[in-house]
Amino acid sequence: TDGLVEDRVHDIDVGLEQLRRALETAGETPEETCRTVLDARLPDRPGDDIALLVARTRVLGPDQVAEWDVPNDPAAVAEVRSQVTRRLADWGLDELAFTTELILSELVTNAIRYGGETVHVRVVRDRSLICEVFDSSSTSPHLRYAAMTDEGGRGLFLVAQLAERWGTRYTPAGKVIWAEQPAP
Repeated sequence: TDGLVEDRVHDIDVGLEQLRRALETAGETPEETCRTVLDARLPDRPGDDIALLVARTRVLGPDQVAEWDVPNDPAAVAEVRSQVTRRLADWGLDELAFTTELILSELVTNAIRYGGETVHVRVVRDRSLICEVFDSSSTSPHLRYAAMTDEGGRGLFLVAQLAERWGTRYTPAGKVIWAEQPAP
């Protein structure tokens, strides 16, 4: 928060520079990084609230990510299913093929139907299997409970039932709807 980089004694630019220097020498663990930053920037008597969040990230290897641009055509959903099935076989995750195909079918169909012109799929193999569908709309998806006589409205409900977790995040270009399954 701004209480970490700005105080009565230092201008914000000075505080940001001190923060940058502290991060250059930060420790190996998030706890060590927090200690280094707080030692460098925490005044004896803070005049403002201070919050610091440190998270560890890592880069995924190219062998852990599969990506496809999807034409804005409902017929393209079949090709997405085929591509993800092949990739899951390459990763030794054949047992996830059925549910992953169904999840991606629903998410890609919704993106084509409601999400604008650009649709992109990314599948990430890490501690879990994450399916992401990017589209150019910022409209929030809504989980519906379709009536027996409704012809549609079951897509996100199916995703919610098949995935361990799912959600939406927004980007400058639109949104990403993601679904996560446990990896065997």
